[in-house]
This record gives sequence, C-alpha cells and structure tokens, in this order.
Amino acid sequence: MTKYPRPSTNNHTEAVLALEDGTWYRGFAAGAEGEAQGEVVFNTSMSGYQEILTDPSYSGQIVTMTCPEIGNYGVSDEDVESRGVRAAGFVIRQESPVASNWRADGTLRDYLIRHAIVAIAGIDTRDLTRRLRSIGVMRGVIATGWGLNPDTLVARAAGVRQMEGSDLVRGVTTEAAFDWPREDVGEFTVEPGRLAKRRLKIAAYDYGMKWNILRRLTAHNCDVRVYPATAPAAEVLATRPDGVFLSNGPGDPAPLSYAIENARAIVAANVPTFGICLGHQILGLAMGGATYKLKFGHRGANHPVKKLETGRIEITSQNHGFAVDPSTLPEDVAVTHINLYDETVEGLRHRSRPAFSVQYHPEASPGPHDADYLFTDFIELIEGRG
Repeated sequence: MTKYPRPSTNNHTEAVLALEDGTWYRGFAAGAEGEAQGEVVFNTSMSGYQEILTDPSYSGQIVTMTCPEIGNYGVSDEDVESRGVRAAGFVIRQESPVASNWRADGTLRDYLIRHAIVAIAGIDTRDLTRRLRSIGVMRGVIATGWGLNPDTLVARAAGVRQMEGSDLVRGVTTEAAFDWPREDVGEFTVEPGRLAKRRLKIAAYDYGMKWNILRRLTAHNCDVRVYPATAPAAEVLATRPDGVFLSNGPGDPAPLSYAIENARAIVAANVPTFGICLGHQILGLAMGGATYKLKFGHRGANHPVKKLETGRIEITSQNHGFAVDPSTLPEDVAVTHINLYDETVEGLRHRSRPAFSVQYHPEASPGPHDADYLFTDFIELIEGRG
C-alpha cells in the first residue's frame, strides 16, 4: 500500500473564501497559492474528486465537496476526464493526512499545486453548503496569503462574471477534430458494452466532453471522431456518420447559438442523435424548448431519476446548473425521465425523429452505472434504421 504523507497543517499558508453576499470563511491553503474566482457550487459525491476536478463541465466554478475528508486515496493518471484540471478552485473540510492507495501516483495537494489550482481546507463546508442551498449558488473568490482582507475579497467576488449568459464552451472544446482514442491519453481498462453488430461511426461534438463517454462508446464497438463545438453541421454530416453525440460541458446553454443551430440541422437530417448534460439542454433548445437556471443545481453521484415509461428508478451521477423547462416543449417532444428530488426534466425524446437525451451522466466517472443502458439504446436506435 503506497502512502504519501502531507506536511503538518502548522506550516500551511492562510486562505480565505469570500462570497458575494458578504460571507467569508478562513482556513488554510490546500493547493497552489494565489487567487481563484468563480461560481461556488457543491458536490455531494463521497469519492471521485479527481474526476470532478478534471470534468470540463466545472469550468468557471469553485467546487465544494460535502464529504468531510478528501484526498485519502490520492490521485491517479487513470482517473482524469480531460487534458487537465478544469475546476476554477476547490474547497474541502479536511485534507486527508495520507494518500493510501495502490493505484496512487501522488497526493491531492501536490496534484493541485502542479496544476496551479487554488484550494482551501479547514472551513465549515456544512455551513457553506447550507448557505448555497438556501440562497443559491454564488460568485466567490479564494485567496491565499497572510493578512488577507475579507471585505476586499467579498467586493472582488461581487465582480466575478455571472454564469448566466456566459459561453464557456469555447474555452474547453477541442481546437481541431481528432479520432478517439488519442495517442496522448494512454490505455484505460473499460468494461465491454453491448457490441454493435458492425463497427459504427460516431461523430461527437465536444462541448467539454468527459473522456469516459468516449471510452463507453468505444466499448460498444464504435469508432468516434470528435469535433470542435463550432464545427458546422454540414461538415459533420458530410462524413455520413451512423450517429451524432452531443456532449456535456460548462455554462449556460442559451447563448450557444452555433451549437443549437447545428443540433437543429442534425435532427432535421434524421441522423440518430444522443445528448448528455449540456448536450441534452442544447438538444432541448434545438427542438423548440427553453432552459432556465436552477437555484443550486444538481451535482453528485446519488441523484434518483425515474424513467417514466417503466417506473424504474436509477441512481445517477449529475453535474448541471441549468435545466429544460417542460412547459416550453412542443408536442412532438416527450419527457422520458424526471428527477425525484424536484421533478425537473432528466430526459427527452423526439416523437418522430431519432433523437433523445438525458440530463445526467450514464458514463459515471464518478458514480453508479445504473444508466449505462443508454449507450445500448443509442446503438439500437442506429441499428434499427438499417
């Protein structure tokens, strides 16, 4: 068992987390020194902190982990979901004194420092989470150093860019199309899925895609070519893909006019289409619906979702701050899944076009695999069209 000790907390630099409503918390630096700004959100997952940190959907956000101790199993090169850490900052209650795991390549602290991610530990994350649930997610600033002025940081937090109306996709999408697997990613062990009867060609739009989505598609006998978020639909359709995938990603879906127009063109072309998370919201907008911002969002690995057709309950992994408004959907779009916490829309299906989507993450990483069947549904939708 590999163990990586951390230095005594007595040697740690002071840190402050300040929120736009005037609230602030004093703790100590648990990552790189400096300052981080973003929307402060919370995630209820018990594990999977490295996958969360590297999920591009967290771009522009400071992530608070509600689990009281983080870092106990260290970090591993096999647990990343993108080319680097995407979260703007990190907040934890207690930093584990050791990282004990045979797979570990190092400690969480060293990982955050290496990726220049500012983090704070030693604060009451329970109080912070209750505040975010009551008031809603807020803009915030983490700063490290001695003699910090919390009032100055509160004022700075109030000036952080709002999430609403922000296009964060352009900052995380790939610059050029590529084929999966990438040579710079390395080999990963994946469980086999329901293999397609023939090798299928999937075109995937990268709005901030998690790599485990690509691993799951590959496990179902698919060759995947990943395209930038701004790639014209005509360019993608010209390659004659068997299906099109719309990925997860960060920020507000409403200002992504280029993505919405592309999705609308793909649906109109009758190409089988599957969307996840932000891709679900984009597809909802393309099919005539509208989206809105949730008070504090859904972020965690234990969210119950009901499949309306069967009544089956799935425990799901989620990470989103916006949702599709069911009252705005046209008659030819059906709601297929709902969230049992607040009855928000978790799944959509076009009644006459081969297009469907879910708000949650069937590929997990982290989280349960209850919804992995959706990749099989996508394969069968393609195969059913000959």
